[in-house]
Amino acid sequence: MLYQNSVTFKVWGRYALFTDPLTRIGGEKYSYQVPTYEALKGILSSVYWKPTIVWFIDKVRVMKPIRTQPRGAKPIKYQSGGNDLSIYTYLADVEYQVQAHFDWNYNRPDLEHDRNDHKHYWIARRMLERGGRRDVFLGTRECQGYVEPCEFGEGKGFYDNYGEMAFGLMFHGFDYPDEGKPGEFWARFWRAKMIDGVLEFPKPDDPKEIVRKFVRSMKANPPDSMGLAEEGLLEGYAEGGA
Repeated sequence: MLYQNSVTFKVWGRYALFTDPLTRIGGEKYSYQVPTYEALKGILSSVYWKPTIVWFIDKVRVMKPIRTQPRGAKPIKYQSGGNDLSIYTYLADVEYQVQAHFDWNYNRPDLEHDRNDHKHYWIARRMLERGGRRDVFLGTRECQGYVEPCEFGEGKGFYDNYGEMAFGLMFHGFDYPDEGKPGEFWARFWRAKMIDGVLEFPKPDDPKEIVRKFVRSMKANPPDSMGLAEEGLLEGYAEGGA
């Protein structure tokens, strides 16, 4: 299904590390075999983000074979300081096609005046053509990624006729208080399944597919649009600079 305000793009890189952030602090890390919803949302947020909109990932197509590669790392010891020695297992030589769309962030009624489909859609398209506004990372900081527009489904993918692959219970994403329930921070999980190389993500509010875990109470502190207006910065903040 192609939603209004949909964009499609290709993202690739030498390495990727998609993990469950609830268990990734310290120790050795092992990547999921496929990207998470939250990681792809983060990539789009690096390409183009405004508090007026919320990005939703519809589906991802895995273009290259899933291969892992271990690499040595020296993570920081959070309790005692200094560094430790660990082995991280990355995905190597990855490429994905992604389809996504945006909707309005209804938790920000103060930005209702900025709900202009045409403006945000074409700025997002231009940012994809330029490779994004900020650096793109494939799951973690050391995994540099690159983006460019594409047609979803074009080209030959390694898993095009592979059938079904199940990955079990997998991290889906976070419900932040500025986009979800005010004052609450939740983690989402789902039972991931890939068919012929394509994962179709359930919507974050899907009660049948999504399993939620309450993390902690959290208060959102969004920028004050009235304060920005008084300082003469709201126009640039909302428009995002074409």
